[in-house]
Amino acid sequence: MRAQSAPVLKHVGIVAIDGVFASTLMQAKDFFHMASLRHGKQQGLGLQPAFRTRILSPDGQPVRSFSGDSIAVDGPLAACDIVVLPAFWGDFDALERRYPQIVPWLRRSHAEGTALCGEATGVFWLAQAGLLDGKEATTYWRFYREFAERFPNVLLNQEKHLTDADDMFCASGVTSACDLYIYLIERFCGGSVAQAVARDTLYEVQRSYTPGRIGFGGQKLHHDPTILQIQQWLEDHFADKFRFEDVARDHGMSIRNFMRRFQAATGDKPLHYLQRLRIETAKGMLSSTRKSIKTISYEVGYDDASFFARLFRQHTELSPHHYRRQFMQKES
Repeated sequence: MRAQSAPVLKHVGIVAIDGVFASTLMQAKDFFHMASLRHGKQQGLGLQPAFRTRILSPDGQPVRSFSGDSIAVDGPLAACDIVVLPAFWGDFDALERRYPQIVPWLRRSHAEGTALCGEATGVFWLAQAGLLDGKEATTYWRFYREFAERFPNVLLNQEKHLTDADDMFCASGVTSACDLYIYLIERFCGGSVAQAVARDTLYEVQRSYTPGRIGFGGQKLHHDPTILQIQQWLEDHFADKFRFEDVARDHGMSIRNFMRRFQAATGDKPLHYLQRLRIETAKGMLSSTRKSIKTISYEVGYDDASFFARLFRQHTELSPHHYRRQFMQKES
C-alpha cells in the first residue's frame, strides 16, 4: 500500500450516557490513553500524552452506568478527531428523547471529518443520525431484528464483526471493538504504537472469529454496482487462483474496460487491491495465530513464501516475522 502520513490526532471523545456499560467505556479510554502515552514517548514528550482522551456526556453531567455506578465525565459533547459510542442497555427511544443533542452532534462531527465508532448498541446512534443509510453496518447479534426494523435503509451485515464506510466504523461486540481501536491507533499513531498498546493493555489476540479487514469500506462508496459485486467476490475468493481476465468476462466486461472501471470506482488498481486484501488478512493471522509464515502465505494465496515476505514488507515496511514478533514479544 502506498505510504501515507498519519493524520494528526488531538482529541478522542468517548460518549457516556445513562445505561452505558462501564466496562466498554473504560476499555476504550484505556486503549486510547495508553496510545497517547506511547505516542507521546515516541515524540519525545516523556510521559506527557500526545493527545487527549475524554469522556463526554450530552450535557456535561455525570451519568449512571448499567450496573448503577456514577461515572464522572470530562465535559459536554465537543469537537473530536475520533468519537466512540460504547454499548449501552436501555430503551433507545427513551434515550434519544433524553439526549436530543447526540444526533445533530454526530451529523456535524461526520461533516467535519471525525471518525465515528459505534460498538454493539452504540451503532444505533449512527443509524439514527442517518449516517449509515445505504452503507454497510453491523451490531450485536441479539439486536439484528430490532436494528433491521428500525433502520431498513442500512445494509446490515450479520456475517461481519467489523464494518467501515466513509470513516464510520461498527463493531459487533467487545472483542471486535478492541480490534477496531487497534486499527485506529495504527492509522493515527503508527504500527509500532498500535503493537505496543496491544501488549500494554493485555490485549488478547486469540479469538473465535476472523477479525476481517478494515480500511476498504471507503472504496465502496461509489455507484458502480458491478464493481461492488466484484469487490465482494474478491473478499470471498482472495486466496483462490484466478485471472482478472476471467473475472472481467464473468461480469460482462473486457479486461480493459474492467481495469478502467475498477480504478475509476475504487481509486485502486485491481492487483493492488487484491494484494491489500491478502496482506491485511495475513496481518490478522500473524497477530492472532501461531501458524507458520509459510502456511499463512499459502492460505492467503501465495505459494512462494519468499515472494509473500517481500510483498508484505512493501505494504507494511516490516517483515512478517518482525510484524508477528512485535505483537508477541513481552514488553522490554
